[in-house]
Amino acid sequence: MTKIARSNFQDHPFHLVSPSLWPLNTSICLLNLTTSAALSMHYFNNSYYLFYIGLILVVSSMSFWFRDIISESTYLGDHTLAVQRGINLGVLLFIVSEALFFLAIFWAFFHSALSPTVELGAQWPPMGIDPINPFELPLLNTVILLSSGATVTYAHHSLIHGGRKAALYGSIITILLAIIFTAFQGIEYSVASFTISDGAFGTAFFFGTGFHGLHVIIGTIFLAVALWRIYAYHSTDNHHVGFEGGILYWHFVDVVWLFLYISIYYWGS
Repeated sequence: MTKIARSNFQDHPFHLVSPSLWPLNTSICLLNLTTSAALSMHYFNNSYYLFYIGLILVVSSMSFWFRDIISESTYLGDHTLAVQRGINLGVLLFIVSEALFFLAIFWAFFHSALSPTVELGAQWPPMGIDPINPFELPLLNTVILLSSGATVTYAHHSLIHGGRKAALYGSIITILLAIIFTAFQGIEYSVASFTISDGAFGTAFFFGTGFHGLHVIIGTIFLAVALWRIYAYHSTDNHHVGFEGGILYWHFVDVVWLFLYISIYYWGS
C-alpha cells in the first residue's frame, strides 16, 4: 500500500499528459476537411457534403478535446505555474509561425506590386482592376477591430483585479465587434469588382484578407470559450491561461490587419 500511495506523487511541477485519442482523431478529421474543401473548389460531385461532414467532425472532436483540457486545468489541478508558463510559450511560438506565414503572403504581394510585369500591364493595380476604396468599409473595419483589441484588454485587466462582471462585459463586446467585422468583410467580398482569379492582385488580396478573416473566426471562438469559462467561474484573477492565450492571439490578429490595411488596401490601391 505504501508503494502504491507514493506512486501517486511526483517530484516535479510538470503535467504528464494521459493518453488521449482526440489529437489523432482531430488530425484525421482535419485531413478529411482540407481534402474535401480542395475537391469542392474543383467542383467534384457531392464534395460539399463531405466538407460539411468534415467540419462537424472537427468541431466535435476538438470540443471533446477541450473538455478534457478544461477538466485537467480546473478540476484536477494539473496546470501548475510551470505548466502555465509552458503553455504561454507554446502559444507565442505558434503565433510566430503564423507571423511567418503572413510574411510569405506579404512577400508574394510586394513581389508583384513593386515590379509589375508586362502581363499585369506594367502597373499596379493591374489594368482592369478597380481596387476597393480604403477609406470606406476597410477603414470602418479597422476601427472596429482595433476597438475590439481595446475591449479585450479591458476585460483582461478587469479579471486580474477581480472585476468579474466587467470582464464578462468586455469579452461580450469584443465578440460582438468580431462578429460585426466578419460580417462587414463578407459584404466587402460580395461587392468587390474583382475575384481571386483576377491575376496576382486578386490572388494576393483574397488570400491575405481571407486567411486573416479565418484567423478572426478562430480567435472569436477562442474568446467565446474564454467568456464561457469566466461565466462558469473556471477562470480566476491568477489562473486564466486560456484567456491570456486568446488575448495574445487576438492582438496578433489586430497587428496583421494593420499591415494588411496599410499595404494592400491603402498603398496597393
